[in-house]
Amino acid sequence: MTRQQPNDGRDLRHELLTIAKQNGLQLNADYFEINESGMDFLVAFAKDEHGQEWVLRKPRRKDVWERAGNEQKVLKVVGKHLPVDVPNWRIFTPGLIAYPLLSGHPIATVDPAGGGYVWKFPQDSLSDVFFNSLANTLAALHNIDHSEATRAGVRYKTPTETREAFAANIEEVRQSFNIPAKLYDRWKAWLSTDTYWPEYTVLHHGDLHPPHIIVDDNQQVTGLIDWTEAEIADPGKDFVILYALFGHEGLRDLLRRYEKAGGNTWPRMSEHVAEQWAAYPALVAKFALTTGKEADMEMARGMIANWNVD
Repeated sequence: MTRQQPNDGRDLRHELLTIAKQNGLQLNADYFEINESGMDFLVAFAKDEHGQEWVLRKPRRKDVWERAGNEQKVLKVVGKHLPVDVPNWRIFTPGLIAYPLLSGHPIATVDPAGGGYVWKFPQDSLSDVFFNSLANTLAALHNIDHSEATRAGVRYKTPTETREAFAANIEEVRQSFNIPAKLYDRWKAWLSTDTYWPEYTVLHHGDLHPPHIIVDDNQQVTGLIDWTEAEIADPGKDFVILYALFGHEGLRDLLRRYEKAGGNTWPRMSEHVAEQWAAYPALVAKFALTTGKEADMEMARGMIANWNVD
């Protein structure tokens, strides 16, 4: 899997190999691939002297490293309760996080050329095996006891704090971006309508898009990766990207499977998830404010200006 890198890629390879060696992990320099599609981490794949494949993650910014501490705590909790694998971090330093590669493949990867997804299986041919195993995994995750997670140090928000955090984020974004009136009015209506909102919180993954869902050749979900955004908060968050991909009917179908697997729902859950998707540009804008990069700011401006409110 050797891939030629530009000079900065070779420098990054040398840096990661050096840090790994300093932490007792001897990697093969001839088997090394860098993936730069992630917004929070530079990711590399390598093999050790025994042929074991490893994932290497280098935080892109200081705030990512700070949040990685929460992720480490989450992984220690969820690894004991889920029917799928999660990363087992063997190295955890400010310059490198490393863990053995999980078996299987992401259900999709990000297309670096177009920014969309390249699916392992055709999106319109995903089977009951995939959706049932995903629903079972989410139900198990969302039913993890809060007291165990909070004792481990996992971030926690009450239902009120979760709602207030959304509102505060939107108002912060509004100070730096021109929000169309129709879009802002929709956000405000969602935030002010009690029936949209759950009266409970769950431990959620928080960034459940296809590259973070690992499957086997039968489409069975076998792992979840990249838990940076995980916390005890809004249960709808784990369904937002899935709603964007599969639409209203796909979401309702997944929620039926989730409920059958033991997940909790409320009457307006599917509508709440749809409203979270409508507010997705605010999350992108908040990310842009965090990074401060003009490219991220421009991406957020474009998303806000062109978002379909209907």
